[in-house]
Amino acid sequence: MLAGNSQVAVAAAKPGNAANLIAPDTTGLNFYRADPSLADLLRIHLPDALVRHIEPHLDRLGGLAGSVLDECARAADRHTPILHQRDRFGRDAQYVEYHPAYRELENAAFGAFGIHALSHRQGIMGWPDVYPVTAKHAFTLLFNEAEFGMGCPINVTDGCAKLLSKFGDDALKAKYLDGLTQTDMARLTQGGQFMTEKEGGSDVGTLTTVATRDGDHWRLTGEKWFCSNTDAKIVMLLARPEGAGRGTRGVGLFLMPRFLDDGSPNHYRIVRLKDKLGTRSMASGEIKLEGAIAYAVGRLDRGFVQMAEMVNSSRLSNGVKSTALMRRAWHDAITVAKHRVVFGQRIVDLPLARRQLMKILLPTEQGMSISFLTADALDRAEAGSQDAAALLRILTPTLKFRATRDARKVCGDALEMRGGIGYVEEFATARLLRDAHLGSIWEGTGNIVALDALKRAIGRHGAESALGADLHARLDDASRVPQHWRDKLHGLIDRAIGYAREVASCAEYEADARRATSSLYHVASAVALAWEGARIEAMRGDARRVLLSRLVIDHRLNAPDAFALTNGGNEFAIAEHLLGDRAADMKEVAPLLAA
Repeated sequence: MLAGNSQVAVAAAKPGNAANLIAPDTTGLNFYRADPSLADLLRIHLPDALVRHIEPHLDRLGGLAGSVLDECARAADRHTPILHQRDRFGRDAQYVEYHPAYRELENAAFGAFGIHALSHRQGIMGWPDVYPVTAKHAFTLLFNEAEFGMGCPINVTDGCAKLLSKFGDDALKAKYLDGLTQTDMARLTQGGQFMTEKEGGSDVGTLTTVATRDGDHWRLTGEKWFCSNTDAKIVMLLARPEGAGRGTRGVGLFLMPRFLDDGSPNHYRIVRLKDKLGTRSMASGEIKLEGAIAYAVGRLDRGFVQMAEMVNSSRLSNGVKSTALMRRAWHDAITVAKHRVVFGQRIVDLPLARRQLMKILLPTEQGMSISFLTADALDRAEAGSQDAAALLRILTPTLKFRATRDARKVCGDALEMRGGIGYVEEFATARLLRDAHLGSIWEGTGNIVALDALKRAIGRHGAESALGADLHARLDDASRVPQHWRDKLHGLIDRAIGYAREVASCAEYEADARRATSSLYHVASAVALAWEGARIEAMRGDARRVLLSRLVIDHRLNAPDAFALTNGGNEFAIAEHLLGDRAADMKEVAPLLAA
């Protein structure tokens, strides 16, 4: 099987055994071993030595994600954080109480694997250097297949370290950077990002939090409306210095510690915790700033621009995490389909069920491809490539827009594959669906992110040229793929970019922004899947990934005739390959690209 799922702890249902009539779930599944696509993409994008080094660690995390961490995530979701205003002696001492299962998840993410620090600190898991973003997000993917809520604290701690490292002065870095990148849990200081206000969510320029200079620091007054990881020890946030102009140019970036140097709490309080649809394990709250002490980070007139770097990194992480939800949903769906027998047949052998399985698999693999393409672009951009920086500028919002929306549908379809019991919280599918709805809101709603891709990345920065050049080059590199299919994809690249340029060029076409962003995503993923398929065939003789490229064009770009009958011949043949375990070379795959 292309996406794997070979070992499930619970055996298939046996006739006459009532205890085994319910289809098994993924308990005991090693999520790394069950995902050959992840291993293939790592071998494509990373040096061999690094792949060899991280594989045992990914294997360990994959095993934990399918067992201990999954159980912890289930318990932490059920036993949500509690805000206490006083300690047992009646002293005003705010703190958030977490279930022990949440602490176990923290120990794994921040301690054992150090996901938050992989791009900052040398020596983690025995690697002498820092890890590239591409490697880091392999760990992000596996961890979030078990627990999505903690993805936010991991990400914002990583982001705080990045902002401080890049823009903070030497004194601030000396004081706070080590704690943000620690894997020793006793010395770790988790980070937070408090941006949203009632006045300014997406419209950051309208925020009203005020910063007043007080000697060598600043005092902040105002409210922050949606603060995830609300009790973080270090917070990055935006505020308007007294006398600064309106809009985003008048906004500064500040670091605010939870506790002051003498150990006393800083002058802000958690008003309440949010009662959320999903990510229930993680505390999100409302904050009232009452003269809180904070320190300027970088230039005060560049605060929004600086914070945008964290937002862009978070959007990439968001796309990876939404892909993780889809992959977990796929694992559950295929487990049900292979082990549930109805009307004398396994579900996986029924034509309509196979089509629904492919509708779960295809967006998942698209998310995998674009996530790693974007992570690779970030690695190359940080190494100094201007072309990669432009590519990153368009890929990041495109990934964030489409993968997060796909996750909602995929997780819902996987729930349905299990039937009525999938709606019950005892199984993971209900939690996956709840969590999936956060992705398309977090770090910008769909409308905001689509406009960022079209109006800013294209209209302002011309980043579509870098995307076109990159995609055409990948097709030229994929000489193993039949020429007629590469020619078709070359033409679709030009059409998608031309359409996006038209939408970006005129306010009259703003309503097309979402459709144009989706078109870019689908064409980019179709090209990536074809390129990856050629690379994988060269590595291990399997070209089946190219077939996903065909499905993207047929089912995600081309609108079908609503009244046309189909016997599903070509589609069924492709599904037979993708749902099976046998490799197929390009000669075997090629006729299915031409049909």
